[in-house]
Order: sequence, then C-alpha cells, then structure tokens
Amino acid sequence: MWMQRLMWIAWPAFLMAGVMEMLVFAFVDPEALQWFDQPVNLSRQGVYTVAFFMFWLVIMASGALTTLLSFSPFEFNRCPVPEGDRPGDCAKYVS
Repeated sequence: MWMQRLMWIAWPAFLMAGVMEMLVFAFVDPEALQWFDQPVNLSRQGVYTVAFFMFWLVIMASGALTTLLSFSPFEFNRCPVPEGDRPGDCAKYVS
C-alpha cells in the first residue's frame, strides 16, 4: 500500500514539475540567475536539472502532506503487528 501511495505522490509531482519547469524558464534566462549577488556557476542544462528536481521535491512534499492529512486516526495509529504477536499497548487499536 505504501508503494501505491508513493506513486500517487511522485507521479503527479513529476508531471507538474515538468510544467513548472516550462512555465518558469519561458520567462527566466538561466544564465542571468544570481545567488547571493554571484552568478550561478552552472550551465543552462545544469540550472534546468537542479530547478526540475527542486520543483519536484517541493510538489512531492505538498502531495505527501496532503496524503498524511487524509489518513483517518485509525489508519495512522493502528498496530502493524499481527494480532497474536501484539504487545499490550497495541491492543487498544485492534479493529
């Protein structure tokens, strides 16, 4: 289930990072960028790559937070241990 949720987060974020990349760099010249009043010492392709991964990470963090907030308290607090092997404090979360 976790891999499925990870893909629910990562794949749309990947697609939207591509869209963000196109929108931002339609208006911004990578060679004109500065970082703390110093020119960025990366090629155009390097700036595109770093920006894409930064966009992807931020959008994935947003999706992950949305997914986390969509959990019910039962889903979040349930005990992952099989019923016969549960410790005493895990019994209160039995379905």
